[in-house]
Amino acid sequence: MRTNLDFSPFYRSSIGFDRIFHLLENASPPQNADNWPPYDIAKLGEDSYRIVLAVAGFGEDELTITQQPNMLVVEGSKAENNEVQYLHHGLALRPFLRQFELADHVSIVEAKLENGLLVIDLKKEIPEEMKPRRIAINADTGKKVASSKRIDSAAA
Repeated sequence: MRTNLDFSPFYRSSIGFDRIFHLLENASPPQNADNWPPYDIAKLGEDSYRIVLAVAGFGEDELTITQQPNMLVVEGSKAENNEVQYLHHGLALRPFLRQFELADHVSIVEAKLENGLLVIDLKKEIPEEMKPRRIAINADTGKKVASSKRIDSAAA
């Protein structure tokens, strides 16, 4: 069930949030979407995250991880083996493409394959120029401050 929301009131009073509104408009997954392979997303700390995909049966050379601007793409594809005749083929080793939207300044720290799980660690690192900083306030009243004069009295 998809409901269309009108974000036009927000466009009138906000600047630079186009990407957020686009994400909200496209938030619901398309019907008949492929939910394979299953995955978890965990928040490990204030700025660290982990994505774990169940990719049993895939080797390191059959998986591709690509980071694009604000997007993480994980692809997997097995080479066809025509030499084997299956009597029952229940393992889901079909090719897949899984995409994850990333926030600004999120980068991949590490990716590893262990026990059939692809573990991708991510970290959000805000550049120094983007971090909050205190601004000094200069009091300018418009009056010139008279310089202090010193009067020396040599004779008294």
